[in-house]
Amino acid sequence: MSFQVDTAFIKQFNSTVSILLQQKGSKLRSCVTEETMHGEEQFFEQVGPVVAEEVTTRHGDSPLISTLHDRRRITLRFFDWGDMIDNFDKVRMLIDPTSPYTQVAVNALGRAIDDVLTGTTASSSGESTITYDSAGGTSGVFYGTAFTGKAAGTSVAFPSGQKIAVNFGGTNVGITIPKLIESRRLFAKGNVDLDMEEMYAAISSRGLADLLNTTQVTSADFNSVKALVGGDVDSLLGYTIKRTERIPQDGTSWLYPVWAKSGVKLGVAKDINTEVARRPDKRFSWYVYASMGVGGVRMEEAKVVQIAGLI
Repeated sequence: MSFQVDTAFIKQFNSTVSILLQQKGSKLRSCVTEETMHGEEQFFEQVGPVVAEEVTTRHGDSPLISTLHDRRRITLRFFDWGDMIDNFDKVRMLIDPTSPYTQVAVNALGRAIDDVLTGTTASSSGESTITYDSAGGTSGVFYGTAFTGKAAGTSVAFPSGQKIAVNFGGTNVGITIPKLIESRRLFAKGNVDLDMEEMYAAISSRGLADLLNTTQVTSADFNSVKALVGGDVDSLLGYTIKRTERIPQDGTSWLYPVWAKSGVKLGVAKDINTEVARRPDKRFSWYVYASMGVGGVRMEEAKVVQIAGLI
């Protein structure tokens, strides 16, 4: 016996599904170094700098200089999402919502990757972010505690020397060209090779507005910022700009991350995976499921800078 739906009832539904406004996946994944993980924890080896000795004698002993070895740990975190699609709903809508459901699931997990990196937390709407707790040991990779040593028993907090204050320049302001210039100075001071490294800055719409409001109209930087807003270019002062609203806060300021790609590592044990299957326990309705396993760590403090901008 076929399922009958009244024609007038059908007309109340669209023949397509529109996906509401949202960040479509991760904006930052391609901006960090990605590694495949095996197991719930994985260590990544590091080799530190050494000092060469001057030769002052003839036929002397060969030097034996101990090379610093260190390691950093990534701990795996799992994320998933699922929803039911009732068979009757599919008939009423006269479309198959499976594909859009899968799409929004992949988008949600992509945003979760950005949240792992920045330390932001999505609200129930999936878009808003709550305040970043700078004293609470956030899980955010950029500013959170990194664990190092043979057994990852040493915690390394994000250093205050890598933070550019909201009042840099004398008064509390948003993100500015002078603050970006100061970030480049900090990188150079830390021996980050700005000519060789891929450098990134994550800036929100508020940050772009700050740059427009605080930059001289006659400056070349202003023209670059205007082009950023118009979508014509994606770089400023040597940084590739990633526009995202998933920027952490400390209650009074946005905390914009600026970093070298090699300074942040994303471990992927299980990439985003989706499944669609019937649930016999739910009258054989369709169930859409998506999951992933990722983690991250800041590899070197000198390769990440935090710029505070007034909210």
